[in-house]
Parts: sequence; structure tokens; C-alpha cells
Amino acid sequence: MAAERKVSQADWRKIFSLNGRVADDQQVLRPLLADWCANHGLEAALYAEDNGDYKLAVQSGERSFPDVLPASLPEGGDDQRLDLPSAVLLYSGAALDGEDSDLLLLAAGLRISNLKRQIQEQSFQAKFRGVELEGLYEVGLAIGSTLDIDELSEEVLLRAIALLDARLGALYLLEEDDVYHLQRSIGGQARETLAANEDGLDELLNGDGHGPKDLVADARYLLAVPVENDSQARGLLVVADKESRTGVGPFPVTDRRTLSLFANQAAIALENAKLHKLALEKERLEREMELAAEIQKRLLPKIMPEIPGFEVVGWNRPARQIGGDYFDLPGLGADHLGLVVGDVTGKGMPAALLVSTLHSALRVLLDRMEVGPELIERLNRHIYESSSSNKFITMLLATLDLHTNRLVYLNAGHNPGLLLRKNGESCQLASAGLPLGLLPQGQYGSAYLDLEEGDLVCLYSDGITECESPEEEEFGLERLIGLLEDHRESPLFEIIDAIDRITTDFAKGRPQGDDQTLILLRRTRAAA
Repeated sequence: MAAERKVSQADWRKIFSLNGRVADDQQVLRPLLADWCANHGLEAALYAEDNGDYKLAVQSGERSFPDVLPASLPEGGDDQRLDLPSAVLLYSGAALDGEDSDLLLLAAGLRISNLKRQIQEQSFQAKFRGVELEGLYEVGLAIGSTLDIDELSEEVLLRAIALLDARLGALYLLEEDDVYHLQRSIGGQARETLAANEDGLDELLNGDGHGPKDLVADARYLLAVPVENDSQARGLLVVADKESRTGVGPFPVTDRRTLSLFANQAAIALENAKLHKLALEKERLEREMELAAEIQKRLLPKIMPEIPGFEVVGWNRPARQIGGDYFDLPGLGADHLGLVVGDVTGKGMPAALLVSTLHSALRVLLDRMEVGPELIERLNRHIYESSSSNKFITMLLATLDLHTNRLVYLNAGHNPGLLLRKNGESCQLASAGLPLGLLPQGQYGSAYLDLEEGDLVCLYSDGITECESPEEEEFGLERLIGLLEDHRESPLFEIIDAIDRITTDFAKGRPQGDDQTLILLRRTRAAA
């Protein structure tokens, strides 16, 4: 029997030294175990506890021991198990005493070596994470300084590929249709769209699958993480095929964490770029709206015409920056004045474009034809051919003969105009035809009124009578008539101011729901 070897102080110093290598510990423990086995005439292996399992640490003898200690030993076998503090001895032969001091010392040394290994691994991981976070910080600064979303998308992919030594990459952004749309790819072709609920996507994001078919062309290994902001999905960052000296391979588990941290930074940068793009788009639209509003204002009369024996004034207040109401006071030769009030369905830019169409077409027809049913029929056909099926225009067109004081009017589906006689009587200029553009063919009738001194005519749009209070009560035609009667002797501009003020007070701060337009005409005296 070989002489028993004692553990020297130098041996223990190697094991206890935290700066020493774990491999050096093996050089101490292996001969100690070999001497112990020689003294007892057997072969054995020591297993160290590691995350709930017992893994092979050192062994002695020529036989092969398993790398991981099985939960139970095969029945009828020669192997026996001896549990030690934080270690297990696997051997063949007669039962041993668990109080063997040499075995306890070996187990203690193995335990110390194992703890040292764990400390060294944790120290390495801490240093690695520090380097990783520093790198991510620098990457974050680089991508955070870019506000152009196309340039940013390319920068994000280039950084992600470089960070993980990947060969391919793709960035998807989640749109309102709940579909990921490809924003940029580098190194290979990627699918243009990807449904948020597509088969295989959740497994890929959890690291449990290969992902949807043909996500990145010719890719063997995929790693994908969500791009999230405020816990809401904003996109998808995909890299493929990790490159190394030995070739292309899969991504280790730690790369998923690294890519997730990077995706968090990318999400903030992408959101900022998106908001910047929206701000630029909003600014561009506002400039275009301001230009459109200026153009539309030019369509309206700038100066009210001065007509002997009459007062006339027009007023318009759009619900938005631009609107769908229209009025005009075109001169029709030396002895006739035109009065036009129109209302296009809807508001905003589409309505404003149709207003422009109405203005130009009506002006051309007024230069070529007399005011009458034929003119309105041709105007209707033009509007029908120039607008979409859900757009039409109500319009009241009148012409005033300055010699006879006769007002001839045609009402194409518009609100009935009002005539307030000086003697207190009133009547309406009722509709006699369909709105313009509703059908390709339409029939329109005309009517006339002879104006006496003091008579007041009001042509208006429904934005005035349909103005609503907070209780959703409409201003109504009766209130408008009463207002006109109360102020019928006032100058026309004062009547306009009264209508503006009283309807605003009636709404009590409620946003204006529709464009408001009117023309007031009053005969002041008999023509000379």
C-alpha cells in the first residue's frame, strides 16, 4: 500500500489564493485524490455541486466516469455514492466512512476551488458587462444624434451587426395595420412584411425557434428581439449568422441580452426620429394650409362694390383654416350685379379645392352666358364631372338689375335666402333644383323679387343656422330672422358684427362646427 500523502501548506495556499487559477487547484486535488485512492485500493471521482447538479471535478484511475452525476445509480452495479459537504464521491468497492478526514479535506478543497471559480466568473462577467455597457452607451450616443429615420435605420443595423459579429440584419417597424414593414436590411434580402401574429415569431423572440419561413434569405441562424417603447411594440430587430474564426454559427445566450439592451436604445432613437419626421410633416402641411388659405381668401371679394341706391356686404368665417363656403359679388355689365353663396359638402382641403373649381367655372360661364337655368345646368354638369361621387355643392345665385331693382335668383339645393320687407313682411328664396354635382343632369327654375326702399336680403350658409349651443340646440332660422329684424336699420357691417357676436355667444365656447358665410343686400333709395 502506498504511503499516505499529507496536504502541504503550499498546496493549501494555492487553493486558498483567490488570485490563483482553478487549473492549478486541479493539479493539487488530483494527486491528493490519487494518493487517497491508492491507499484504499480503489478508483473514484469527486463531483462538485453546480446549480443543483453535481459535475465531475477530479477523478483517479483509468475507468471513465460520467461528466454529470446521475440522480440515481443503476441497480446491481458496483458503483457507490458517498455524500460529502457540497460534493459527492463516486467509487466502486466496499462502503466508506463519511467521516474520513482526508475525504472531508478533499471536499473542502473542492468547495473552495469551486467558489473561487464562481467568483472569478462573476468578476469576468462584471468586467464584460462594464465593457458591454460602455460600448452600448457609445452606440446610443451615435444613433441618438441622428433624426433622419432612413439614416437612423441604416445606422442601427450597422451597429447591431458590428456589435454581435453578425453577417446579416433587418429592421422592421410596426405600422397601424398591425404588420411589421421592412424599414432596412443589410447583407441579404428580407421579407417586406411580417404579420405581428405570424406563426413562429413568438418562438423566435423567446429564443425557442427558427422564426417565420424565409424571414431573412439564406440565413442559417437567427436572433430577433422586439423594439419597444413604453412597453409597446414599435418594431423588430433581426440579426443572422454570427461570424467567427471557425465560420458561421449560432448566437450565444448572452448575445440576446446585448441585442435587447441595444434595441431599447434604438427604440428611443427611432421614436425621436419618427416624432421629428411627424413634426416636419406637420410644419409642411401647416405651410401648405396657410398658402391654401391665402389663395382661398383671394377668391373672395376684397372690396365691396359701391352701387347707387344699394348697400351690399359679404362675410365669411371658415370652421378651419380653409373651408368649403364661398361667396362672390361679380359685376355683370354696367347695370347688373351678381350675388353668389355656395356651400361644398365637408370641410378642409378637399372642400377648398372644389370651391376653387366652382369659382373658376362660374366666372367663365358668367362671362359667356346670361344668368338663368341653362347656366346652372352647365355648371352642374361641370361640377359632376370634376368631383368625386360623395361631393356636391349647394348654391344660391342671384342677379340684381340696377335699373328695375328686380332680383332674379336660382336656388340649387341651398338654404332659402331671406327677404325682410320694410313693412315687416318677410319671405324666403326657396330652392328650385338639386345641389350641383349630385346628378349629371338637373332641372333648375328661376324666380324674382322686386325690391322696395328699405328691403333687406340675406343669403347665408347653414353654418349660421346650424350653429350649436353646448346643449346641442341649433341657432335656427327663427333666431336669424329675429336678429335681422332687431338690427334692420343698422349699417350692414354692424349687422354682420351682431351676427358674429350673437352666434359666438350662443355657442358659449363650443368649437365652430361648420363654415359660416352670408351676403346682405339692402335697397336704400330709388335709383336716380
